[in-house]
Order: sequence, then C-alpha cells, then structure tokens
Amino acid sequence: MTTVGQATGRGGESGRGAGRGWPAVVALAAATFTVVTSEMLPVGLLTPIGSALGVTDGTAGLTLTVTGVVAALAAPALTLAVGRTDRRIVLCALMAMLAVANLLAAYAPVFGVLLAARALVGLGMGGVWALAAGLAVRLVVRRSVGAATSLIFSGVAVASVLGVPAGTLTGEIGGWRAAFGVVGVLSALVAVALAVLLPPLPAERAVRLGGVLRLFRDARVRTGLVVVALLVAGHFAAYTYVRPVLEEVSGAGPELISTLLLVYGVAGVAGNFLGGAGAGRSPRGTLLVLSGALAGAVLLVPVVGAGVPGAVALLVVWGLAYGGVSVSTQTWLMVVAPEAREAASALFVGVFNAAIALGAFGGGRAVDGWGLVGVLWLGGALAVGASVAVGAGRGPGATGRGRD
Repeated sequence: MTTVGQATGRGGESGRGAGRGWPAVVALAAATFTVVTSEMLPVGLLTPIGSALGVTDGTAGLTLTVTGVVAALAAPALTLAVGRTDRRIVLCALMAMLAVANLLAAYAPVFGVLLAARALVGLGMGGVWALAAGLAVRLVVRRSVGAATSLIFSGVAVASVLGVPAGTLTGEIGGWRAAFGVVGVLSALVAVALAVLLPPLPAERAVRLGGVLRLFRDARVRTGLVVVALLVAGHFAAYTYVRPVLEEVSGAGPELISTLLLVYGVAGVAGNFLGGAGAGRSPRGTLLVLSGALAGAVLLVPVVGAGVPGAVALLVVWGLAYGGVSVSTQTWLMVVAPEAREAASALFVGVFNAAIALGAFGGGRAVDGWGLVGVLWLGGALAVGASVAVGAGRGPGATGRGRD
C-alpha cells in the first residue's frame, strides 16, 4: 500500500528558506483556518442575519451557497490563471481580498450586498485552499509531509472549534456585523504572516487545462472526487441548519448553542488528526469508517438527539467523522496523483466547494419544504451514498477494482 509520504515525493525541494519550513506550515494552517471561518461564519448567524435583512432561514443559507459556487469555480480557474507566479505572492493577495470581502459583509445594508461580499469570500477561499493544500511537500522533509499536511488541514477543524463558535458568540455580544468585521481584520493579519513566514514558492510547473482534464481518466481520482462530493454535500445539507436543529429538535436554548458548537469543533480537531493518521495507512478504510459514522450521527439526530444529552453525544461523533474528511480525501488524491499535486488540489477544492454549495442549497430547499427532520434525512442519505462509493470504487494503490 502506498502511503502519503511515499506518494508525494521528496519534501522541501522547492525554495524552502532555512528553518522556515514549520513556521510556514503554521502560517498556512492559519490561512486555512481563516478561509474556512470566513466561509462558515453564517452557520451560527443565520437567524440574526435573516431577521436583520428580512429573509427566511432557507434564503439566508444562500450566503453559504454563493460562497461555495464561486469557490468551486475559482479553485481550478485561479490555479490555471496564476501560471508560474510565485505562490507566496498569490496567497498574500488572496488573503487581502478575503479581508476586504469580510469587511464588506460587515457593512452590507441589504441582502444583495451581503451576497456580493460572500462571492468575494468564495473567490479568495477557492484560491487559497487550492494552493495551500499541496504545499506541505515543498516546506518540510519527506518524513514530515503527512504530519505537515494534517497540520495545514487542522485549520479546517480548528475553524469549527474556534471560528464558528467564536463568531456566534461575537454575534450574540456585538451583532452579526461585528463577527464579520473581526474575521476581516484576522484575514489581513494572516496575509501579513504569510508574507513574512513563507519562503519564495515559484511554481514547480504551470498547471494547464489539459493536465487537469487528464486526471479524470484515472478511475481512482474520479472515485475520490465522488466521495468528496457526497460526504461534503451530505454534511453541509444538515450542518448549515444545525442552529435551528439544535433549537427546535434538541430543545437547546440560544445560550447553549455556542457551547454545543464548541463540543462539535473539539471533536472535529481530534477527527482531523486521527483521520490523517489513519488515511496515511489506508485512505479507503479510514473513509469507510468516517462516512459510516457521519451517516449514523446525522440520521439519528431526530431520535437520539431529541434532548440535549443525546445531541451532545451525536455532535461528538459527527465532529470526529467530519473532522477527518478533508485530510483523508486530500490524502487519497495525493496518493493517486503524486505528479500533479496542484491540479489534483484544484479539482479537490472545486468539487469540495461545489458540494458545499449544493449541500447548502439542497438543505435550504429541504428545510423550507420538509422541515428540519427532512434536511437531516437528506444529509444522512448522501453520507450513505459516500460509503457505497468508497467500498465499490477504485482506490489508492488499487491493482484491481475496489482494492487498497
């Protein structure tokens, strides 16, 4: 079986400044934390946003849909457009754009302006994530690539622990506009950190459209992208509406929401590192466990999660499962496409964010049409579909159908 360290080639080979490898990795983790916090911030603020701007919870969910659609398009498009431009310069520019977008969201007088700001968030996020996801191999020695990749992706999980709950708490104290303003300032600070800590990162090779499209010929890449699409869409169909679910299904009062989201997020951080360690040994086996646990947690919310204690237990399982999805699916693609890391990362981020958009959109239609229990069934069904895809499709190191 091929491991992530074997598949990604020699680490630290491109322009790493002496002693700056791990600080640079930490800066990239801060960038992924900030972009995911920016993307997910409306999750804990849907109710106050809807009330302030006069839209339903389902319509307010479009703030996630728009961001996901733009990020899905931006990830491959920007990767192609930047050509051989130094990746440090590109990342700093994108983080500056993210700062502007969040400050515009804080100002938004009407829902249309908020959607425009969220589109800019998608543009910045898609580019940052696509470029950052494959940089660990260029910053640290080969034996540390797996740990560095997990650390970069820990920003995703930590955003759930600190970003979304802190944004929710900030919204409760100072209003939802203050939450966007704080993240805007944070984005600017991370842009400065990237400029200081990243070494020069000239492109290894220009990513071309033909190279991206050729990846689709590999059945293992296609399977990995299908799994990403189903797991992420299923998660966001349900998680976008986790606040009203916790309030109405579990009976949690507004004062408990931040605490419950923090519980979910702490589990997500643990899931990120556990998932990364497991995926380094067996991406398929790890994703089978994660998709099954995610499906079970979401589908059981209407039954086991009808009270706060049950909701806490399910949020822990949900966080552990989804926390490992990003690093495990990225590992899958790194292993099967080691010579096309940026192209594979662009496809990964594109599909990931398209799935966020579709999940949030489908969840919005489900919650408006079927109610909150209906959106949980939709999310769980998609996660079940991911389990089937992992088990039936071709995977990393496969010499025949369905083998790891």
